[in-house]
Amino acid sequence: MANVRFGVDYAKRVSNCKKCKQQLGKGEMRVAKITPNPFASDADSADMRQYFHAQCVFETFNRVRAGTKTIESAADVEAWSDLTDDDKKKMLDLIAEREKKAGAKKGGTKAKADDAKKKQSTMIDFVGGASKAKAPADSSDAKDEKSDKLDISSSSTSSTPSSPSKTTTSAGSYDSWSEFCKLCDLIASVSKYTDKSAAVEKFLAQPGFDGDVYLLMKLLLPGADHRVYNLKEKQLIKLFANIFALDADEMTDHFNQCGDVSDTISEFVGKSASKRAQESALTIQEVDEWLDELTKFTRDNDQQKHLAKIAKKSTPSDLLYVIRLIKKDLRINAGAKHILEGLNSSAYQAFQASRDLRTVVDKALAQKGTSGSPGKQMSISIKLGVPVLPMLAEACRSVEQAMKRCPNGMYSEIKYDGERVQLHKHGDTFTYYSRSLKPVQRHKVELFAEFIPKAFPGGGDLILDAEVLMIDTNTGKPLPFGTLGVHKKQKFDDAVVCLFVFDCLLFKGESLMDRPLKERKDILEKHMTEIPNHVMLSNYELIDHGDKAKLKKMIFKAIDEGLEGLVLKDTKSIYEPGKRHWLKVKKDYLEEGKMADTADLLVLGAYYGTGNKGGTMSVFLMGVHDPSSGKFLTVTKCGNGHDDAQLERINKQLSSKMTKISKDADKLPSWFKCSRSLVPDFVMKDPKQAVVWEITGAEFSKSENHTADGVSIRFPRVTRIRDDKDWQSATNLNELKKLYNASKEKTDFDSSASSEDSSSEFLFGVRKRKAPPVPDTDSDEKDDDIKPQSTKNDSDDQPSPPKKAKNESDQQSSPQKKANKESDLQTSPRKKAKKECRYGASCYQKNPAHREQFSHPNDKNTKAASSNDEDEEKSFFANQLIFLSADVPDRKTLARYVVYYGGDLVDLPDAVDPEQDDDVTFVLNGNNDKAAADVPESKRAKKVSVDWLKDCVKERKLLTVKKYLL
Repeated sequence: MANVRFGVDYAKRVSNCKKCKQQLGKGEMRVAKITPNPFASDADSADMRQYFHAQCVFETFNRVRAGTKTIESAADVEAWSDLTDDDKKKMLDLIAEREKKAGAKKGGTKAKADDAKKKQSTMIDFVGGASKAKAPADSSDAKDEKSDKLDISSSSTSSTPSSPSKTTTSAGSYDSWSEFCKLCDLIASVSKYTDKSAAVEKFLAQPGFDGDVYLLMKLLLPGADHRVYNLKEKQLIKLFANIFALDADEMTDHFNQCGDVSDTISEFVGKSASKRAQESALTIQEVDEWLDELTKFTRDNDQQKHLAKIAKKSTPSDLLYVIRLIKKDLRINAGAKHILEGLNSSAYQAFQASRDLRTVVDKALAQKGTSGSPGKQMSISIKLGVPVLPMLAEACRSVEQAMKRCPNGMYSEIKYDGERVQLHKHGDTFTYYSRSLKPVQRHKVELFAEFIPKAFPGGGDLILDAEVLMIDTNTGKPLPFGTLGVHKKQKFDDAVVCLFVFDCLLFKGESLMDRPLKERKDILEKHMTEIPNHVMLSNYELIDHGDKAKLKKMIFKAIDEGLEGLVLKDTKSIYEPGKRHWLKVKKDYLEEGKMADTADLLVLGAYYGTGNKGGTMSVFLMGVHDPSSGKFLTVTKCGNGHDDAQLERINKQLSSKMTKISKDADKLPSWFKCSRSLVPDFVMKDPKQAVVWEITGAEFSKSENHTADGVSIRFPRVTRIRDDKDWQSATNLNELKKLYNASKEKTDFDSSASSEDSSSEFLFGVRKRKAPPVPDTDSDEKDDDIKPQSTKNDSDDQPSPPKKAKNESDQQSSPQKKANKESDLQTSPRKKAKKECRYGASCYQKNPAHREQFSHPNDKNTKAASSNDEDEEKSFFANQLIFLSADVPDRKTLARYVVYYGGDLVDLPDAVDPEQDDDVTFVLNGNNDKAAADVPESKRAKKVSVDWLKDCVKERKLLTVKKYLL
């Protein structure tokens, strides 16, 4: 890199900074890093240029090796004379700041010569005025520097620095807000999590530390703080714009570009002319008390007055972390584990078990105060009134995985699609906590106080892990997710809120978390009295290790019943808060997601991202076209499925196709029907130019926010970009509703599958679409003609069914059941008329009984037919106008087939439309020939028997009519 040069100019068009990826606006000063182009053959194009913001290019110099070319003076910058005086001053200030940092680095610890992935610096300035005031006046510079620095790279943890012995109530010299901000900066600056913990440890171990450790930990863990501040990003921007007389629109644009509202407010406040503090005088105690007061306000005027109180006392750097506390994200990339391990090596485990931060801090400090071993395990048990993190489940994708993870056998438990609740009963006091450990809304749980004492008459104090959902009192079945809302509940007259209990963490004041699950279940079974439709024990079944067939059957049964799935738990497992040691089985996890619900949707709008994705479109509003109204409707918002490189390409692709409307509902185009709560930042200019993406989700669901007749997709993700489709071939509203209805139908799972199944993996068929059941053939004459659709050499790949008896479950069927089966199948003396398996060639079933009962078109050991073939198969009645007389048997069912497979039905009075070229192509009538005679004559119309239509559906193709003509 010896030939690296630097230059400056003003951007001629909008581009992106090489470092921060944010825009370099047109006319903005930019710094070019110029290097020789090794691929150029002529001198005119011998240079490559990378452009940066001035600040960004100097930040890159902080990580370069010794001897690497940097900007050290104006002489190092080409085209310097072209800059304005203000920009020259800005560059000189950056050069001076760079020289100052370089000098401090040489006077401190040795600069490392390793690559940039290693630690940036071993000496980081922590202590401000408090520690400097303690230094003797005659101390040397080296001693001053040592006292002002914190070496987090040192591994000398065996030494016993003076430790705080208790939390303090008044502000100490280490409780200044500026010290807290410096600590956050340090934690954010190091990449290794062990270094983040070391930063906290060294801060607490400084000589003479007198800070409030509990409050420090509390502020470093804003996610564990349950205070609610009722302020969102755009609202904060508006309020601070009012306080400091700033341009709210400019601030909003800045926020959209950077994605960090704290950075936006800090930067604009720093530039404002309004009077503010020049030096930080806040303490962490003052900030904490101010946050307590903030929770009491919900109106803009009150919130603005309260924000103004701290804003006038704060420097822009102070405000940065105040705003981040309000947003509960310090942006230091450190969770509870990394912070608490800086306090004590076992503090995080204790916090996970109890979620009682004050007790954890007190015990950690007491352990240090008594010269206890830092590595000694802290013992803290669950406590009433203090919620613990719920135990979680990870995705299970096969029976083999389940058997491996649960070697002691497992409980297969229904995964209820409600809201997770942790119930604490202390005497006559009931407290309910959500999955995120926040109080549950009263209207969801207020009725349980009447029933819990009846359900646990001798339970005393207890803590239960449960699920709350609405249940239909007539059927006993749960209602869909989302019906617990206070307004939704009013729509269900025959439904009540029910608590399904599946675990007990504390019983009669004794913790059960270390007891095996079998014991906890036994306690529930023994001491819980179910109150029908109000307090119920969760539905579960014991599965022995190795019983794969039983687990398969339960999974399909859960899917057939429309349940979310199953949760599998080892019978000897203990309750581990926050750990994902259970397993969850859902249909979108199985067979690599092939059983998930999918739709090809249009990208109709987009939203700005936040954080690292600020300034780019990263969440997209997906929708469908409604052929009847011509409008485009919303189905779901999707922000998953793209990596950074894909997002960059998508932004380039869509930037010219999108119009920015900044969530202004008045700017929505007339073709777009969108709820006000979902109005995007960008909308397509022309929906007929929209790109098509395959969206996969856990299930199709109902949502009042979306305009596609309320159909939406839960947990959506992009699985494929459909460049082969446009707005006309994408899923439309009618097809979406069919997909929704089909997803609620049952699978073709054969409950007789045995453990002798030769498949070692838990493989499932692919539900590509749901058609109505294939109709029976009424005439025995056609039995010989009912064959799977075949291709060349198909007979070589399709062995004849084995000539052995059906499996045991079929042999034990009742005579009536057998008679029904025979009636359904309409067998002939020569050959059975097989029903076609709904999964076709990709059917998961291997057992002979299933293969004998169902036909499997295209069943070969090759890949499934192409998507073009599938589309062709699905629309084999396309361009056919079919007349069904009123006396045709099962006319309603047959009409469904015609429409489903792409055909059109005509009624007698409108048999031929004079404005169109299409005539009736097929006429089907029952015993009344007169109806058919009334149909106008047509060049193409053919009178055929009903069997022709049924056989077309069976074969999934348009059959010739020669043997069906009447």
